[in-house]
Amino acid sequence: MTSNSSKSRFPKERIDWTVTLTPFFLILFLCACFVLFPEASKNMLSGIRSLLGDTFGLYYLIIGLGIFLFSLYLAFSRYGSIRLGKPDEKPRYSAFTWGSMMFTAGLAADILFYSFCEWILYANDPHIAEMGSMQLWSSTYPIFHWGPVPWGFYLVLAVAFGFMLHVRGCKKQKYSEACRPILGDKVDGLPGRLIDLLALFALLAGTATTFGLATPLLTRILTELFGLPDTKWVTIAILVLTCMVYTQSVSNGMKGIAKLSAACMYLLFALVAYIFFAGGQMRYIVETGFSAVGNLAQNFFSLATFTDPQRTSSFPQNWTIFYWAYWIVWCVAAPFFIGSISRGRTVRQTILGGYVYGLGSTFLSFSILGNYSLGLQVSGRLPVLELYGSTGDLYSTIIAVINSLPLAPFVLVLLFVVMIAFYATSFDSISLVASCYSYKSIAEDEPPHSVVTIFWAILLILLPIALVFSENSMNNLQSVSIIAAFPLVLVILLILASFLKDAKKYLDS
Repeated sequence: MTSNSSKSRFPKERIDWTVTLTPFFLILFLCACFVLFPEASKNMLSGIRSLLGDTFGLYYLIIGLGIFLFSLYLAFSRYGSIRLGKPDEKPRYSAFTWGSMMFTAGLAADILFYSFCEWILYANDPHIAEMGSMQLWSSTYPIFHWGPVPWGFYLVLAVAFGFMLHVRGCKKQKYSEACRPILGDKVDGLPGRLIDLLALFALLAGTATTFGLATPLLTRILTELFGLPDTKWVTIAILVLTCMVYTQSVSNGMKGIAKLSAACMYLLFALVAYIFFAGGQMRYIVETGFSAVGNLAQNFFSLATFTDPQRTSSFPQNWTIFYWAYWIVWCVAAPFFIGSISRGRTVRQTILGGYVYGLGSTFLSFSILGNYSLGLQVSGRLPVLELYGSTGDLYSTIIAVINSLPLAPFVLVLLFVVMIAFYATSFDSISLVASCYSYKSIAEDEPPHSVVTIFWAILLILLPIALVFSENSMNNLQSVSIIAAFPLVLVILLILASFLKDAKKYLDS
């Protein structure tokens, strides 16, 4: 992409003001509710979450497993041979650049955050005791929750959007447009508007959840390093800093995003390599990670279909369903971005390559960072669970884990930089996609105007700041994603059905 059009006159006649301004006023309303009525807002979210996550939890589990299996069908069926572009077109990006952009466009910052601590959250859960040893299942469940099923959500939609953009040459980069093969001209009317507004609401909900969950860790790092007060104002300052970084990156178009994504991957490799080699647990990390991958492969379908019908622990309702919903709300932006950068690759290459890079990077992070902290617990070097149990503070527990490393301040600085960079790469891709949503039509290689991009960059940060004021809890943030994902699933199924119909027509022509 070039940046010429982003410096030209503001194209107000091309902007879809309904789709652009409705989310803006909705977010202002939600921000006011969270700031002025935090307890009432929390209770309302919890009530809706209980209905959707508990009563209709099977809905999320069926969709998750079904879409993963559907991704394999697409890859190995005749649809896998479809090239996202002209029949003889070569990939626009190298494998490493493409893989880096894909991984960092999604939930890379959260993957890094949860790598340190996810096993801590449910190590003492009754369900882990029912399954067997904490050693085995605390290392297996994290790579299940961040593994094939959630990446399947991204990849099936990425090929659907890539087909729409690169094969059909569509100039409307919106969820509704992907439904045109089935809905026809209805996408230009009220049904299409409702689909796009729902998609943008889900996008904003996912943004709020991501920033709300992991940003406090950055605040604790600054507190540890420089003695800054652990207050919401420091957290808000970090949010604003991150917003400035990703706004600057996205203003440089795809070239800036590609460079930042590659830098992020090198920083991640540096972090995990240091912990792997300097942490003194190389053998334990390798063997535990190897066992966890094997255990996941052996028990994948039983994990994906476990509903806990007697509610002896409510483990899937508290965790698995939340993770599926969390990735679903991120399916508005990340798959669009992955589809746009996959030009020149076949459907098969996009799906299988996506699993290689996505799962490879995810498993690397969880296996080294997660198993390092797990190893501290089982070896007795650091009572990780006792620290968390006595304070209930996940962030200070992670800081204690990092302080067990040689040159801990260096690791804290590196972790801070990596997380800011990951946030920036995730949200510059989101800002880019959301900016395209504001246009009635926009060419594939045309960058949005800088005013539109900055508008979305600011809008994406408002709800996370409001959640900081409301003193959000883990349950509160989970509720936002579960609620937003419930209706979005129906739209995703409609998009996939539309892709099959259009792709069949393309192959048969």
